[in-house]
Amino acid sequence: MFTGIVAEQGSVVSLSPNTDGDGAVLVVTAPAAGAALEPGGSIAVNGVCLTATRIEDGTISMDVMGETLARTTTGDLQAGQNVNLERCVPAAGRLDGHVVQGHVDGVVTLLERESLGSWDRLRFAVPARLARYIAEKGSIAVDGVSLTVTAVSPADAGEHWFEVGLIPTTLAETGLGALEPGGRVNLEVDVLAKYAERLLAFTRSPQ
Repeated sequence: MFTGIVAEQGSVVSLSPNTDGDGAVLVVTAPAAGAALEPGGSIAVNGVCLTATRIEDGTISMDVMGETLARTTTGDLQAGQNVNLERCVPAAGRLDGHVVQGHVDGVVTLLERESLGSWDRLRFAVPARLARYIAEKGSIAVDGVSLTVTAVSPADAGEHWFEVGLIPTTLAETGLGALEPGGRVNLEVDVLAKYAERLLAFTRSPQ
């Protein structure tokens, strides 16, 4: 489990497709996270939970399945690109963000951003299948960053969107500070909303 509090920004060394054409090996620099990580440990890369397979000279290698490449922005990563990194939270650690699983629900696009002095407003397009789980003042993970939703589109909107505000720390210490309109990011909605919907579906169905 993660909290959406980015520990550091790493840099992509390489993303090499496997010889069988299914999946790839991702290598990133992670001086801080790599020092405390062992092979088999979990790390979130732009909000995607991956397993470290090799740690060497400040870099972490991870196997990425074809399913992950297809459903997240991981397959778009290029050498030299910065990525948000977070180690899994220890059982006795603080939950400074919110409950984040590292299981991406979809990829969304930045529609617009506006600088409002010391902070920025970002609006993302979101498909209807995910918009139902997003509520104003609720929590959401964007590229692995725990954020509070500041505004949402009406439930009957033809095209759905949500907005978040980025404080100076988030702008400076995560990749969202450099994200431009048209950029794609990984989105994980609040897992509690998904469980609530599932429970209600069983409550309403005949037994």
